[in-house]
Amino acid sequence: QLQASGGGLVQSGGSLRLSCALSGFPLDPYAIGWVRQAPGKEREGVSCISTSDGTTYYADSVKGRFTISSDNAKNTGYLEMNSLKPEDTAVYYCAAGLRGSEYSLKNNEYDYWGQGTQVTVSS
Repeated sequence: QLQASGGGLVQSGGSLRLSCALSGFPLDPYAIGWVRQAPGKEREGVSCISTSDGTTYYADSVKGRFTISSDNAKNTGYLEMNSLKPEDTAVYYCAAGLRGSEYSLKNNEYDYWGQGTQVTVSS
């Protein structure tokens, strides 16, 4: 089971930190990803991390602003979001999969999904 938290309302330029707590299975060796969906738009892979070696991948739209990380001891993944823009407004989902982090990010294919957390960035 995956539990996402940390969403909220923030002004443009602000920051938020999302958390994804896993229960029932260990973080390693899964890839942990964040996928977002804005109203009327398709799901977009934001970032993904390989918890076994720390390799990270980002969508071009968030590179340099978002940082993904994981704490295997806490069985939790994180997404640090800085310099937020109104176009970052979406429901953010965390997910876990064994298909490899780069593949999962590009195809939004994961084995387990958490519930979403709403991120709203006001202009």
